[in-house]
Amino acid sequence: MSIWKIKPLSKLIEDSKESDGGLKRSLSSGALIALGIGAIIGAGLFSLTGIAAADHAGPAVTLSFVLAAVGCAFAGLCYAEFASMIPVAGSAYTYSYATMGEFVAWIIGWDLVLEYALAAATVSVSWSAYLDKLLLQFNIHIPQELLHAPADGGIVNLPAIIIVCLLSLVLIRGTKESAIINNILVILKITVVIVFIALGWSHINPANHVPFIPKNIPGTDFGGMTGIAAGAAVVFFSFVGFDAVSTAAQEAKNPQKGMPIGILGSLVICTILYVLFSWVMTGLVPYTVFAGDASPAATAFAATGYTFLQTILIIAIIAGYTSVILVMLLGQSRVFYSMSNDGLLPPFFSNIHKKFHTPWKTNLFFLVFVSIFSGFVPIKELGHMVSIGTLFAFCLVCVGIIVMRKKMPDAERKFKVPFVPLIPVLGVVVCVYLMTSLTKESWYRLIIWLIIGVFIYFFYGKKHSKIDD
Repeated sequence: MSIWKIKPLSKLIEDSKESDGGLKRSLSSGALIALGIGAIIGAGLFSLTGIAAADHAGPAVTLSFVLAAVGCAFAGLCYAEFASMIPVAGSAYTYSYATMGEFVAWIIGWDLVLEYALAAATVSVSWSAYLDKLLLQFNIHIPQELLHAPADGGIVNLPAIIIVCLLSLVLIRGTKESAIINNILVILKITVVIVFIALGWSHINPANHVPFIPKNIPGTDFGGMTGIAAGAAVVFFSFVGFDAVSTAAQEAKNPQKGMPIGILGSLVICTILYVLFSWVMTGLVPYTVFAGDASPAATAFAATGYTFLQTILIIAIIAGYTSVILVMLLGQSRVFYSMSNDGLLPPFFSNIHKKFHTPWKTNLFFLVFVSIFSGFVPIKELGHMVSIGTLFAFCLVCVGIIVMRKKMPDAERKFKVPFVPLIPVLGVVVCVYLMTSLTKESWYRLIIWLIIGVFIYFFYGKKHSKIDD
């Protein structure tokens, strides 16, 4: 059988129809936007902003967010067209299967493990750091050995593991129930971002923004445009949320209309908030203060003098992080669900719970898998791995639109990317440019991960594929 065989569009549409034993269509357009915001606003804003500023861009991390958002906009338009055409769980994996063939689909599906599972792990580590700050305000001390990975001088990050386990169990209970919890957490999260911007704006010290684009970041080789690009590559992780919206296509009430709204709506809202938040954050304290700080938003807010709000801020950030982990775990389980349905992974991963109608065995698998990374890998390394995986996925989705327009020009599209092939090509150019700004270690890990995936495909996936040539 050919590794380039394509899953017919008719088959994909058939798979998207709700059945008694399948996924339920329970998400409205508003819930999809909330799903995107729930995934987008989190560690990228509250933690990685500080890392990108201290290590790469300085106050110009604001421009890093703009550059990352431009790349996301190009990719987001492509995602929106695909999601309106193919309302099926699986995101970029499914789109690649319909355009570039099974082998490319497998590669992108395997890559999405980096994007979602490790994103959940990254956020859980930051969640743990903010929980520690909260408990310290009540004079409750968690042993440092239980708050850090071995590489950071600890034994295990226990709170990070606990939150991953709890949210995995929530997801098993059902998508609708998870969405309700997510909506509540999103409201809290947006509120704290707006409060941070509103209260912090009047306390900005203009001197902290000078120079706005440092020529050299202390202790690094970054500065100028190179630093802005490297910062954009780091914070690109922050925008993975709109991709997560597309993984829930098979659970959307009206996917042809709701998916483009959810994807592009969440992207626009979050980009505006990101730019304003990063401007205020780097204006409150010198960007060098954020070096090695996993909870920089709390550090910056302390400079406002509103100490009585510090506890509320941290609680809201923790709530926000919780929604991100929830959405990332949901996205990952839906990708594996789709791959298993196609025979590329064992049936274990597409087993649906009779009562809750969720891929509960997949949720349990990632409970263990993500927990290992949450407990034993530092946040900086996790963030870089997620960013390069995300950028690679976006590249393939942009290429997929060009291929789809050529192969299926007459297929029904509720949403169309304008100026094809210009927009998809620009998306690829920006994403590849940002990938080149990441460390060599990030590239090595991506390549090793993909090699492992290729072996699994040829030893299992290719032999068990349900799609005929």
